[in-house]
Amino acid sequence: MQTHRFIEWPTIALFSLAYLVWAGSVFWLAGGALWLAIPLAAVAIAFHGSLQHEAIHGHPTRWASLNTALAWPPLSVVIPYLRFRDTHLDHHRDAHLTDPYEDPETNFLDPECWAALPRPLRVLLKMNNTLLGRILLGPAIGTFCFLRNDWKNRESDARIRHGWIWHIPACIVVLSLVWTSPMPLWAYALSAYVALSLLRIRTFLEHQAHEQSRARSVIIEDRGPLALLFLNNNLHAVHHAHPQVAWYDLPALYGTHSERFLAMNGGYRFSSYGEVFRRYAIQRKDPVPHPLGVHRR
Repeated sequence: MQTHRFIEWPTIALFSLAYLVWAGSVFWLAGGALWLAIPLAAVAIAFHGSLQHEAIHGHPTRWASLNTALAWPPLSVVIPYLRFRDTHLDHHRDAHLTDPYEDPETNFLDPECWAALPRPLRVLLKMNNTLLGRILLGPAIGTFCFLRNDWKNRESDARIRHGWIWHIPACIVVLSLVWTSPMPLWAYALSAYVALSLLRIRTFLEHQAHEQSRARSVIIEDRGPLALLFLNNNLHAVHHAHPQVAWYDLPALYGTHSERFLAMNGGYRFSSYGEVFRRYAIQRKDPVPHPLGVHRR
């Protein structure tokens, strides 16, 4: 099993590619083919989000400050990198996966909170638990909940204040660059939304409610374009078991020990994203209230 190398050049190359494609879409392609620039910029922003995930886990160098600098620009605008880092590392406390009060990335709710919601909101959240709903509605719902939670806890959590203080000037730089480019701000906002929609495909069923924490993370045995876009994080149980392993080593690690990983996660597996779309495009995979029940801490 490979762990951290001194410098992981494949990841450095992909950071360079993501920024080049982003800049080419915004500054060059948008001037003559906006219809193509919008989806291409969306792919670059989503790909950058996957690379930010690598940086959070100590890649592509052994210098945390350099990794942060590489991942810092908020191309999606709405998510501060430091907040992404803090909430994602909280999410990696596997004993708390899917817990509505302990896992900041879960989509489950406390059953008591669910029961108290007005019916229209419950309908919306049920739609969000289908794959098409997660793609179309997920970025808006997820961003609203994220911002609301940060605003509510801003006084009690210094990490929130720190993350947003450093995010604002970085966000101004990105938006200023877009302002001076041929791409209209509305088109860039659409690109950012599509990028978040693409990332919602990955996160849609990464985790299930299960009594055993080791059985909560999925394996999707996909090696196609989406696996590349997500930097093999579709092998999610492998990533949670070995978060220090670089994205390009995950397939070999899974290939060598697939039986062990599938035994560990109780066979929570899909053959491809095609299977995921066929099964859950318009059908809910999970209920919104946590099926095992939780209690407020």
